[in-house]
Amino acid sequence: MVSYVNILLYGVGGIVFAGMALLVAFQERLVYVPVVPGLTKSYTITPARLRLTYEDVWLRSSDGVRLHAWFIKHFPDCRGPTILFFQENAGNIAHRLEMVHIMLQKLQCNVFMLSYRGYGASDGSPSQHGITKDAQAALDHLYQRNDIDTSRIFVFGRSLGGAVGALLTRNNPDKVAGIILENTFTSILDMAGVLLPFLKWVIGGSGAKGVKILNFVVRSPWNTIDVIGQVKRPILFLSGLQDEMVPPSHMQMLYAKAAAHNKECTFVEFPSGMHMDTWLSGGDHYWGTIEQFLEKYAPRNDETDSSSSGLDSEGR
Repeated sequence: MVSYVNILLYGVGGIVFAGMALLVAFQERLVYVPVVPGLTKSYTITPARLRLTYEDVWLRSSDGVRLHAWFIKHFPDCRGPTILFFQENAGNIAHRLEMVHIMLQKLQCNVFMLSYRGYGASDGSPSQHGITKDAQAALDHLYQRNDIDTSRIFVFGRSLGGAVGALLTRNNPDKVAGIILENTFTSILDMAGVLLPFLKWVIGGSGAKGVKILNFVVRSPWNTIDVIGQVKRPILFLSGLQDEMVPPSHMQMLYAKAAAHNKECTFVEFPSGMHMDTWLSGGDHYWGTIEQFLEKYAPRNDETDSSSSGLDSEGR
């Protein structure tokens, strides 16, 4: 009996040790996927393919990493809202151009699309510490421009991008008019147990029960649940109820945490929305919800925006 127990204990210990070793060695590859299998790291298309007015922007993060971004304008002199767009963890900004193209048309806004370090044409390797610096560099760049209305900068983040955007907005309440979170997780610590169920016994976020002995090895925890309650700007939560990646309960928990500290929170559900297609399945309701949010917290200035009527994204 004693030998059986010893074997069992050794077996459990071996599993824990192996899990720790894998997490330490490969966790960035699990969290950040700049290259989707079957595709290349480079951009498959650019905004030019969609006949959009844009510029290539090159930035330097505070630690010296060279970053690439696209600044896409609704039309050349557009001073409507500017959306700082943060993508999910897989692929690059080129894979979001179809959605952004419609965003420009529906919201009559400008969109700044940042490639995180290690993604697209940006240098470096992704990490929470580094991407946090990248997001700050993007916002600082926008805030220094004289061809946009800097009082109407909104942050948009889906999934990982929501975690990035929440942290940026918390740190820059004076530079962000509001933030839109779509299908975002409470933390990577909680997602570890969702994607690999056996890990929920040793890794978990601040709301998890019990002692999570392997939390300390996670280098990119992205604890959005701890950050969101400190965001002092208006927040719009967009939740796809058919999300197959991030349980919709994560969005509900984020909203509850935020609303307890911030009266300017709005939560909208989309019954058929999946992780990546809520914007598509939500249709006019999706875009109308965002449009109302933008208008409420950064109203249209008729003197500067009226010229946008009748013009498409090429300025015609």
